[in-house]
Amino acid sequence: MAKAFAASFLVLMLAFPTVFAVDYDVGDSNGWTTNVDYTTWVSGKTFHVGDNLGKSSSSSCNMQNIHVFKYDSSHEVDEVNESGYSSCSSSNLIKNHNDGNSKIALSATGNRYFICPRAGHCAGGMKLQINVVAANSTTPTTPSTPSSPPSESGTPSTTNSTSPPSKPNGAVGVSGSIGLLAAASAVLLGFMG
Repeated sequence: MAKAFAASFLVLMLAFPTVFAVDYDVGDSNGWTTNVDYTTWVSGKTFHVGDNLGKSSSSSCNMQNIHVFKYDSSHEVDEVNESGYSSCSSSNLIKNHNDGNSKIALSATGNRYFICPRAGHCAGGMKLQINVVAANSTTPTTPSTPSSPPSESGTPSTTNSTSPPSKPNGAVGVSGSIGLLAAASAVLLGFMG
């Protein structure tokens, strides 16, 4: 009985990181389409390694983000570099997706860029930039532009700027989960004798 309990508990502990991941659908109920402001959609969201962008039907415990774009046959998703994003060009294409339900793993921190390559769509705003941060980090701060020029005395004036508070996020640090798993395993092994 104790061994069955221990095995069940270990399975639950392995699933622990995915229980706290946050899921996002790109564009929410609108999906990936024209006439959606993706800059507004992404604002206020902090994407962590371990979150899911989209509702993934996978039950696996991989600690990767899944970026899900849902769209009809009049659209596609191209992952591009920053230059391609800025110029709405797929000339330096990283990967094209055109299946209508594209799941894109986000396995590392950093900026990711996506555009619709169909004529006029990206220029019309159908593009998305996200910044993926480490699972245990806080909301990245956006550099603020100075609101006043330096004073005449040559000493720069100070401007009190505050960042908006970070939104709660259920992402769990992988290292913290591994530590918790190790501690739980040690306790269970102690009970098993």
